[in-house]
Amino acid sequence: MKYRSRTEITVLILEAANGGATKTKIMYKSFLSYAQLKEYFTMLIENGLLEYEDGLVNMYRTTEKGLRLLKIYNQIEEILPQIQTKY
Repeated sequence: MKYRSRTEITVLILEAANGGATKTKIMYKSFLSYAQLKEYFTMLIENGLLEYEDGLVNMYRTTEKGLRLLKIYNQIEEILPQIQTKY
């Protein structure tokens, strides 16, 4: 697996949690160890990008702020290949 930036990993977690997902599901979809996932969860929750829903099934969900980040990231991804091919 290639090197992934913190931003890429953050995006994978937010995409996995979009609509709600368990910790295990997010861990497998983002290819992270449990220790790595805990570190990212702390950062994402503190910054308001991810929220925890306590209930019958403990779920994590991407917040509105997290969804805005995903949208902006995807827009940048569309533009970057065009910039890189020019130079």
